[in-house]
Amino acid sequence: MLCASPGQLGFDLFLAQAVIALHFQEALVEDALADHIHADTDASRMLWLYVDVKEKQKKLVEQLTGLISSSPGPPTRKLLAKNLAVLYSIGDTFTVFQTLDKCNDIIRSKDDTAAYLPTKLAAVACVGAFYERMGRMLGSSFPETINNLLKALKSAESQGRGEILLSLQKVLSGLGGAAASCHRDIYKNARSMLTDRSMAVRCAVAKCLLELQNEAVFIWTTELENVATLCFKALEGSTYSVRVSVSTLLGTAMATALMPKQATVMRQNVKRATLEEVLELMATGFLRGGSGFLKSGGEMLKGASVSREVRVGVTQAYVVFVTTLGGQWLERNFAVFLSHLLELVAHPRATQTHVEAVYSRRCVSFALRASLGGLLGEKAQIAAAKEICLAISKQMRAVEAVVNDPSSENRAGAADVSASQHVMVCALKELGSLVQSLSATASPLIQEPSVGLLETVTSVLLHPSMAARLAAAWCLRCVAVALPHQLTPLLERCAECINNLKNSPEAVSGYSFAMAALLGGVHQCPLGIPHSKGKMVVSIAEDLLRSAAQNSRLSLQRTQAGWLLLGALMTLGPSLVRYHLPKMLLLWRNVFPRSQKELEAEKARGDSFSWQVMLEGRAGALCAMRSFVAHCPELLTEDVIRRLMTPIECAMTMMSHVPAVIKVHGAHLKASAAMVRLRLYDILALLPPKTYEGSFNGLLRELVAEFTLTDNSANTTTSLLRSLCHYDDSVLMGSWLQETDHKSIEDQLQPNSASGSGALEHDPSSIYLRVPAVEAVPGPLPLGVSVIDASVALFGVVFPHVSFKHRLQMLDHFAECIKQAKGVRQQAVQLNIFTAVLSALKGLAENKSSLGPEEVRKSALALVMGALDNPNPILRCAAGEALGRMAQVVGEASFIARMAQHSFDKLKSARDVVSRTGHSLALGCLHRYVGGIGSGQHLKTSVSILLALAQDATCHEVQTWALHSLALIVDSSGPMYRGYVEPTLSLVLTLLLTVPPSHTEVHQCLGRCLGALITTVGPELQGNSGSISTIRSSCLVGCAIMQDHSDSLVQAAAISCLQQLHMFAPRHVNLSSLVPSLCVHLCSSHLLLRRAAVACLRQLAQREAAEVCEYAMSLARKAGDGKDSTSINLNITETGLEGVLFGMLDRETDRKLCSDIHDTLGHMLSSLAVEKLPHWLKLCKDVLAATTVCLLWKDEEEDSEKKDEMDDDIMFTSLGQDDKSKPSVAPRWVTRVFAADCLCRIIHLCENADKAHFDLAAARVTKAKNPEGDFLVLHLCDLIRMAFMAATDHSNQLRMAGLQALEDIIKKFAAVPEPEFPGHVILEQYQANVGAALRPAFSPDTPSDITAKACQVCSTWIGSGVVSDLNDLRRVHNLLVSSLDKVQTGKSPSSQLYSESATTMEKLAVLKAWAEVFVVAMNIKKESQSKPARPPQGEGEDEDEGDGDVLPPDSLMTLVQPELPSLSRLWLAVLRDYALLTLPAEFSSQLPPEGGAFYTPETIDTARLHYRSSWASVLHAEALWLSSTGFGSAEDTGPVVASAPGNSTDSLVKDRLHLLLGISIEFLCFPRAEEPIEDVMSCLHALCTLLDSPSARTHIAEDQLLAVELLNVLHRLLLTRDPPSVQLQVTTVVQKTIRAAQEHLEHIRSTVEDGGDEECVSVLGEGGETGELLPGKSLVFAAMELLVFILVRHLPHLKAQDTDGVRQPPQHLSDHSSRLVAATVTALAELPSLCSPAGSMTILPTVLFLITGVLRDTAVKTSDNSVPAPVSASLQAIKTILSSPLAARSQTQWSALVRSSLATVLQHSQPVSVDEVSLLTAVTLFLLSASGALVGVSVLQTGCIERFRHGLDSADPWTQARCYQLLLSVFQHSCRSLSTPYIHSLAPVLVEKLKAVEHSRPSTPAELQAVQEGVKVLESLVAMGEEHNRVQLLALLVPTLVSYLLDDMTFSTASTSSKDLHEFALQNLMHTGPLYPAAFKTVIGVAPELKTRLEAAIRSRQANSKAKTAARQQQPSVQAAPTIKLKTSFF
Repeated sequence: MLCASPGQLGFDLFLAQAVIALHFQEALVEDALADHIHADTDASRMLWLYVDVKEKQKKLVEQLTGLISSSPGPPTRKLLAKNLAVLYSIGDTFTVFQTLDKCNDIIRSKDDTAAYLPTKLAAVACVGAFYERMGRMLGSSFPETINNLLKALKSAESQGRGEILLSLQKVLSGLGGAAASCHRDIYKNARSMLTDRSMAVRCAVAKCLLELQNEAVFIWTTELENVATLCFKALEGSTYSVRVSVSTLLGTAMATALMPKQATVMRQNVKRATLEEVLELMATGFLRGGSGFLKSGGEMLKGASVSREVRVGVTQAYVVFVTTLGGQWLERNFAVFLSHLLELVAHPRATQTHVEAVYSRRCVSFALRASLGGLLGEKAQIAAAKEICLAISKQMRAVEAVVNDPSSENRAGAADVSASQHVMVCALKELGSLVQSLSATASPLIQEPSVGLLETVTSVLLHPSMAARLAAAWCLRCVAVALPHQLTPLLERCAECINNLKNSPEAVSGYSFAMAALLGGVHQCPLGIPHSKGKMVVSIAEDLLRSAAQNSRLSLQRTQAGWLLLGALMTLGPSLVRYHLPKMLLLWRNVFPRSQKELEAEKARGDSFSWQVMLEGRAGALCAMRSFVAHCPELLTEDVIRRLMTPIECAMTMMSHVPAVIKVHGAHLKASAAMVRLRLYDILALLPPKTYEGSFNGLLRELVAEFTLTDNSANTTTSLLRSLCHYDDSVLMGSWLQETDHKSIEDQLQPNSASGSGALEHDPSSIYLRVPAVEAVPGPLPLGVSVIDASVALFGVVFPHVSFKHRLQMLDHFAECIKQAKGVRQQAVQLNIFTAVLSALKGLAENKSSLGPEEVRKSALALVMGALDNPNPILRCAAGEALGRMAQVVGEASFIARMAQHSFDKLKSARDVVSRTGHSLALGCLHRYVGGIGSGQHLKTSVSILLALAQDATCHEVQTWALHSLALIVDSSGPMYRGYVEPTLSLVLTLLLTVPPSHTEVHQCLGRCLGALITTVGPELQGNSGSISTIRSSCLVGCAIMQDHSDSLVQAAAISCLQQLHMFAPRHVNLSSLVPSLCVHLCSSHLLLRRAAVACLRQLAQREAAEVCEYAMSLARKAGDGKDSTSINLNITETGLEGVLFGMLDRETDRKLCSDIHDTLGHMLSSLAVEKLPHWLKLCKDVLAATTVCLLWKDEEEDSEKKDEMDDDIMFTSLGQDDKSKPSVAPRWVTRVFAADCLCRIIHLCENADKAHFDLAAARVTKAKNPEGDFLVLHLCDLIRMAFMAATDHSNQLRMAGLQALEDIIKKFAAVPEPEFPGHVILEQYQANVGAALRPAFSPDTPSDITAKACQVCSTWIGSGVVSDLNDLRRVHNLLVSSLDKVQTGKSPSSQLYSESATTMEKLAVLKAWAEVFVVAMNIKKESQSKPARPPQGEGEDEDEGDGDVLPPDSLMTLVQPELPSLSRLWLAVLRDYALLTLPAEFSSQLPPEGGAFYTPETIDTARLHYRSSWASVLHAEALWLSSTGFGSAEDTGPVVASAPGNSTDSLVKDRLHLLLGISIEFLCFPRAEEPIEDVMSCLHALCTLLDSPSARTHIAEDQLLAVELLNVLHRLLLTRDPPSVQLQVTTVVQKTIRAAQEHLEHIRSTVEDGGDEECVSVLGEGGETGELLPGKSLVFAAMELLVFILVRHLPHLKAQDTDGVRQPPQHLSDHSSRLVAATVTALAELPSLCSPAGSMTILPTVLFLITGVLRDTAVKTSDNSVPAPVSASLQAIKTILSSPLAARSQTQWSALVRSSLATVLQHSQPVSVDEVSLLTAVTLFLLSASGALVGVSVLQTGCIERFRHGLDSADPWTQARCYQLLLSVFQHSCRSLSTPYIHSLAPVLVEKLKAVEHSRPSTPAELQAVQEGVKVLESLVAMGEEHNRVQLLALLVPTLVSYLLDDMTFSTASTSSKDLHEFALQNLMHTGPLYPAAFKTVIGVAPELKTRLEAAIRSRQANSKAKTAARQQQPSVQAAPTIKLKTSFF
């Protein structure tokens, strides 16, 4: 019955789970165990499930219980137990007791063999699962079961003990209070195992007791002390997982003792413990560890310090304790909790040595941070900060009492002072962290005088202890970073105190620390500090260094302080340091001896104190140098490096003398000497090694002596080894602990020297350095470790530059050192040497250098190979890493083969664990660094050996290392590993199924292997072949096993494997089970698991956001049903997964995790925000509404709406107050900023979705049709409210985000009309709100960046045109006026607080805002002038409404007008500055040394950025202003003229024009891609505006090269920028430039003509006599280039040659293209007028070719018969050219041109698809305007006549009508020789057409119009005829007209058009008769029937006079509009 293999068994059981799992409600069909168990997924009804289960239950139970005795592996037994329990809980329970008895029998069995163990464990697991699932349903059987388990527990081995304890935990969980009778038995049996030597058992006991304490009252009452003692003992020698479990038990028990559960208390009369008792108990563990309670206070255990594991565990228990009690409890009891923790760290037991003290401080800080940071909301944190302040001031008072009381001789006082330093450090560190996390929200702490935070913290700067002073300085830095406006005042305050208290060593030290810390924080404050503060620091530092020698009591402190300040100054960067560099170089040179001689002399002088001061001074100088090199790399020129090297070389020489000095003056100088070495190594590591090549020998001697501990008796080890080893090796080195929430305290337990004991006092310079991302507070390690670290790092830098000979010597020396040392020292020396070798190899790899010749390699290899067998696992790791790095550096196949072979041989023969682990890692590292290709030939051997090692079940350490190496090989081999995937995968699965879960490292490595294998197979996993399906299902099974593992790291590995599977084969990953499990992990207490879950969600949300959210909600619903008792407290509410992620942002501090949460929410937002709009808006609203600001909505709505408004306000502000429903804290400011950003993203997403989002009427209509849909515009009130809440918050970052949101809302909704009030927009009702949101940003204490942003919003708001009420407009306008006053007064209050560039930013933002407002005002004014005047208002009501709501068009202008004179001056100044700042670097000497109007020379780099963002609007405004005031000549009586004395107005105009043009041309030459398109547009608008000014036009036209340059730049702009708006604007500029040149030419011509020189006139213009146009100098040529480019771009057919005769049909152009082409054609037509006659003949052929080409390509017939813009422009252009005066000047050429142009037009008019009317119009224009050139050219005449005839024959009445009109103009032409042939040819056709109308009368208005136009032509022919021909002509007209008349009978039934024709004919006849009476009578007389019809018609008309009147009224409407328009256009 047993399956073939464990793997097979696992598969069967996993199938079994799929079958029975209730979650999937799948029915069962099963026959025999031999067959696989299948799932019938179709039958998924619950009823069927019950029926089916009951039918098959017996068989299933048999099969499953049979499996118990088949020795199942760990995951299998877990699953088996779960399945049996589920089966019984949904089926019948009557056989459950039999099964239970069977299990109990197995447990009782005396068989203790290893083979029977799995069966026993399976039975134990089943018992646990039954009770957990069914609990009390199992009745009274539990005492027997429990006794049975307890008996088994006594004799079980470790694996059995663990399993039994976990089973007991489940039994307790299932039975609850019912098992009370057994509680004590369980407790007695379990407690002793808390100190079991197996760590897994300890964890299991802790979990079991944790479950027990839920019901067993005695645990947290009578037994509480014993439980605590047991826990303390359990923590001794514990691992991380034990510490987590035991601390959870201890913390929970203590919390329960303090606040028991209600039910338990009611059942039994319980005496509750007091808080003091509980805290006292925990303190015992912290201070005395597991050594038990000391009854008498006096007897201290001598010398025995607490084990670090215990202290760390108790610290974690404190956090569990507080977390269990909750945030509200902490708020209420914070004072007690704080004083308790601070007492701990003040206790002498906690601080026996310095390192112990640091460790205790770290523990207390961790407990404070974890509880305050996570559990308290912002308000509670502020209250906590106040408490901490009180504690600090209380301590400080005590210290001052001792210090100020010199008489007290007792030592207790001194002890108090030394203990107080640790209290201070912890309190100040936490206070700093609190303030920094609160950011600007912490401002109440500073503002409330009662708190006195700053006074309290600064008072500690005088503390006798350096650690306390440094902590206070750090706290001040945190305050300054959180509240940047405090930075400058604090600096000034410290400077003042240093100067006032110069004679106090503490004051000099403390205040210099504070200043250094503040300077170090400047880089985190974007607004910076004033430049003058840098000068102040330099002068203080100089003064301190100068006065150091004056007073020996202070010389040490002053020296240290001076150099510390200079080092801190360097962090301000090159822009400030540049000014002080010469002085600094001098100071550095002077601190060291100048020559060898001075050095020698120095040795002989001085006492020990003066040497100490000297060494400290030199260390300080080197430290300042290091800071300079690190922070100002731009200033490191060769010269500066050379000058730095003088003191550095001197320091190197001095180092060799120091040992002798120490011998003479005492060992206390060792620390100072070590500090000098540390600083020296640090700076050398930053400089290029080439600069100190000459000193390598001495330097290397020092370095090697340093890390081989030659002169050091302590066994100090470096801390760098872990960082130099590969991150992936963390599983072997335990460094994954650095990825846990407890990192900061777990560090203490790492094996290297002083690990985790970082503290500020070890290196004061770290107070100003940047803090590494992973740390909250800088923690430099103790000096001894830091020096070795620095020497190792420098060794790595120098080694690649050392000769091979010296390399060999050093490597041999290392081997010798290791051999000489013994025991612990040998380990230490070896660790240091290996770290140095790794550092060197890494340096070689980075420099791409080789290791050296054979002997060097041999030596290195011997060194490394020796360590592969070292018992220390960290050394083995380092050796493996070094081997890999060597292979990488050497890179020779033979060398690699040799190394690999050595390891193969070792592994084949070795049996000891050490060498097997070391050499297996060596193989992995070789592959990792050489890659798959380089190590391919060893792959097979490596894999086979490692697979064999991984199966060694006797030693799990070997398995771990072998699997880890295997994972490295799989990773590095890539596709080459494909052939080994199946065997490896099989091994991985087998091990997952068999290795006990307590060996977590093996499982973690299996996870790594599985992940690597999935990557290797990659996209193949999507395939459907059998082998791929097997691989895929194996991977899924492996993931499922790991997901079920109890260890969080293994679960994290499972998640990352599933994530990879999802990437390669998304269809095969079941999201319905994965997503809920990820959601559960989001609440995990393990950081790595939370990280993995969020990273996976991030990937899933990119593809399937909707499904992810849906599955998360289903989990919430399931948890809500409460069916599953194991459900974790998931906080998924109606806000879904998104809400949970937002909530996590408030709790998480890990950067990577927060970044992933942001990304996940971002992906969800992008996918779902538009379709789930209300949900996302509510999310953002809920987060933002938690703001602590007082809402300012009161004055916004009328009374009727006030009530609703108030309710809403209450709803908003009360969020998060009801603690029962919302256990989490209110969203913090960072989360609120993110929510505000999300709001902006939602607006942008909606913009790209549906137009109805921004159209209220459309949104309402759509919403009515589909109530499910939702639109942004319907939530406008919420949007405004959210933006308002954010913009008026305490937090500056949130205010910025709120203002941005407000600006977006204004831009997007400004034009949305209000359907209920036509003529109004929907934003009008929010005017008050917008004003109220902007007002606070203009208060004097607001930071510059916020004011700048608010100015931008103001100008957007004013310019949006929303504001309809003058008072509202004035309110916002006043804000800008107040800002302008600030700009004009020069210094604003903020300019003293922040750097000058912040002032620049603010001032430029104000001026930019004014510029934008002025531009809008001018546009409104222009529009109102171009509109016709409004008709006078009607009755009163209309008038009122108009006055009330619509602003008069000039109201904005009247507001801006008063400020314009000053504004224009300021704008001009901005543009001058900008022009200078954009000069290339080589012209930097031209910049004014004192800076510009708005920038200082020190801040020039940052100022450029601010100018870049504001110049364009200012340029446009200034251009408008200058243009409207004649370039300011009218206005300028002020200072601007004064700036150019003696200049005439003309040169002033020229200067300004060149300034504006220069800026524009410079920018347009090459606008960067990132420049906003608005800047390009502003620039073009400015050019247009300039060209509107007559004086500017004159200047540009006079300087033709300038105009040419402008056109060339515009041409280039067209090549790079596509937007239509830009192209249209460019053509406008071109047209205006041409017009300017025309005016100038006209002016010259008129001047010359007045002089009477006709000859000169004929050669004026471009081209002169020859007609040649020079490229680069010719304006016409430049314009032609640009215009041709536009035409060809939009009409590509223009450049196509008509070689094949196939002509393209004309094309429909888009609206913008039409406008663009039309504008271009118009400009083209103007060009000939700029040329001389000869010049115009040069360009006319091209111009005419292009115009006729445009006509051909755009003459499309439109449905409404409108004329396309390009056609209209082309016709106008033809007219312009033909009517130019050139014809007279060059007759023959002109005639040829005109004829060929007409021929071209005639040729174009052949195809049918061309619009005939347009081409006929063009033909007519030629005939009328250039008749002279065309008379008598028969070919053209024939062609024209042919085209007209074709037009007359057209079937389209509109074409006929236009044809008649055009013919009329030709017939009427004054030149008879032109018109006569046309009359002769076309008049007969005309008459025929008109006669034919009698039989086919018009049926449409268009046909009627065609007839009318024809009649008009005939009438005009009659009029033109001579008197003797009149009768014949009338004989044609009158009968035709009479034939149109209807008789009475026909008239009544005729169509409207027919009746109108009748009326028209009658009218014309009655009009024609009186004109030619005699001829008319003659004609009528000849034909009596004519007369009869005419008389009948007249009679009928008189009879129906009414009808006639109506007809007369209708007649004008028959006329089609365009006829007149076109005629007036062209003729």
